[in-house]
Amino acid sequence: MARQAMAPTTPDTHFSDSRFSELFEAVVSNVSRLLRGKRDVISLAVVCLAAEGHLLIEDVPGVGKTTLAKALARSFNLPWQRIQFTPDLLPADLTGVNVYDRDSRTFSFRPGAIFSNVVLGDEINRASPKTQAALLEAMEERQVTVDRQTYLLPAPFLVMATQNPTEYEGTYPLPESQLDRFLLRVRIGYPERSAELTMLDDDAGGAAVPELPVVAGPAAVTTMIEAARRVHVADSLKGYIVDLAERTRRHPALDLGMSPRAALGLLRASRAQAASAGRTYVIPDDIKALVSPILEHRLVLSVDAGSRRVEEVIAEIVGTVPVPVTHG
Repeated sequence: MARQAMAPTTPDTHFSDSRFSELFEAVVSNVSRLLRGKRDVISLAVVCLAAEGHLLIEDVPGVGKTTLAKALARSFNLPWQRIQFTPDLLPADLTGVNVYDRDSRTFSFRPGAIFSNVVLGDEINRASPKTQAALLEAMEERQVTVDRQTYLLPAPFLVMATQNPTEYEGTYPLPESQLDRFLLRVRIGYPERSAELTMLDDDAGGAAVPELPVVAGPAAVTTMIEAARRVHVADSLKGYIVDLAERTRRHPALDLGMSPRAALGLLRASRAQAASAGRTYVIPDDIKALVSPILEHRLVLSVDAGSRRVEEVIAEIVGTVPVPVTHG
């Protein structure tokens, strides 16, 4: 099967591991100029990018879901595409299509909207299941296959999808296979009073995304990913992740527990989390801080759960699984 590769991104040779936390903070502060009072959410988005994951943003309209995606892409000067998911959106609109050239009498591939570094899938649950399924290969393998020919997607590649959790008419719920491909799910929430007052004060002359300064070039993302990969995770902490996974799979309140993909994602994200704090090693708190945003959208409650919520079950599991006392 033929494969067409995109030009690789050249790493920034002046970037070092010690600069990871500095650049991380600069990007978070930059995006915070537009998305006020949401540093925790922005930090999770940057962690997701450095961990080579995809981000699901689930919240009500008007809280800044699209702004977060556009501002993050702008901070790294990354090419991005916005795809408005609708019931009539076709898989070929995402992946691309072969077009016949009458002059040369050959077919040429015309890339779809998914061929970008950052892909913003707006209201992803409004697309048909067939169109949603077109994302599965792209999100997992960073490639698309059209007419038995495979094309590699550009690197880095981040899908940031949004959905409205309170409006269900005309929507198609994401299947478990799709949800499991999102490393993190975040909820932005309404701003605090002080942040909203500042937003109202700045409305007349507030900065737009195109006016946001570029913090670093696209190569910095590649180097941040490589730096995160070098963060040390002790065997005891890897065992802790496996213990968490096994507990979710045996818990009576859960029908669907933590997948191996989720365990690998938790490992990668904890490395990026540690690097953002300026450390070259992971500590238990890095893992515990990421368990909820990584697992909440993956776990499925059983009939035995009663009125319990997924968040409550996760908190119980985290509270009962023994935590390693050392990181070495």
